[in-house]
This record gives sequence, C-alpha cells and structure tokens, in this order.
Amino acid sequence: MDFRSTFFIVWRCVNIAKKTDELPINDEIRVAELLVIGPNGEQMGIKSLEDAKTIANFAGLDLVLMSGNSTPAVGKIMDYNKYRYEKKKKAKDAMKKQRETNKEMKEYRLSPNIDIHDFETRVKNAQDYLEKGHKIRGFIRFKGRQMAHPELGREVLKKFAEKLNEVSTIETPIKQDGRNMFVILAPKK
Repeated sequence: MDFRSTFFIVWRCVNIAKKTDELPINDEIRVAELLVIGPNGEQMGIKSLEDAKTIANFAGLDLVLMSGNSTPAVGKIMDYNKYRYEKKKKAKDAMKKQRETNKEMKEYRLSPNIDIHDFETRVKNAQDYLEKGHKIRGFIRFKGRQMAHPELGREVLKKFAEKLNEVSTIETPIKQDGRNMFVILAPKK
C-alpha cells in the first residue's frame, strides 16, 4: 500500500465521520474482534480488526461498525458515502410523506352568524382545496349565549356542505362535541 492510498483512507475517515451521529468507520473502530458482514450481505465470520480492515481496503470499500454494543461487535463492508446518501434520502422522503399527511386536512372556521360574503369566500377556498384532492373540516365554535341555539350552527354547516356537494361527499356527518360542531368533507373521486 503506497502513501497516497493510505493518506486517502485517513482523509476519507476524518471527513466522512466528523458528525457525532455517524457510525465509526475504518480507523475510528476501537474493538479487537468483530463479526464481519461482506458487501453482498454474506457473513464472513469473526475476524480481528486488522484483518477486517485489510479485506475492506482490498475491496475498495469501508469497514463500518454497525453494532458496537453486541458481543461480538458487528462490522459491515460497504461504501459508506452511498449508505449515508440513501439514509438521508429515506429520511427526506419520510418527512415529505409526513408533511403530505398533515396537509391533507384543512379547517374552515365558520360562525352561526357569519356574513354572506365571508361564507361565500370560505366556500370558494374550500372548493379549490377539495379539487386538489384534500379533505376539509368545517367547524363552528359556539361562544357564550350561542350555545343556546345550536340549530343555527347546524344550518350554517348544512348550507356549507350543500354548496360543496358538487365536488365533495360528506365523510363525517355534522356532530357536536361540547362547544364545537363540525363536518368533514372528502373530495369526490
């Protein structure tokens, strides 16, 4: 092994595993023996650290300590940069899916004595959102003496659902939960 390849291996170890959440690789591993898993997933048996590093170096890959707490420790021969890239990509996709599920439901707050123009504006916005394929939740929070006339709120929600019946179906009918009354509409397929 010449000086250039040794320098490259050390440089790569230092630059790849600077972060604390990264797995230890090559020269950062501090165990005497480890169970080595090959690049294709085959078990190569328990090897000394130097033998495992030699095998990884011969393959042009990194020796990564996957589990240092187990007995024996488990090390895998792989391209660590590729592993990190795929891990980041999976995390990014998971976050994207999580955002999509959170964005799926949009709430529209109405009141029992809502003005006609405000009502029409909310209906138009809800219709646009339903056309994009998302669910909406229309709800009314009764304040003070409004609780004495829940039928007014029920009429507003019924009218809201009727205005949107061209683009939606009622998923959850009008329900009252304490001071709140709501209806959930889903887009038509």
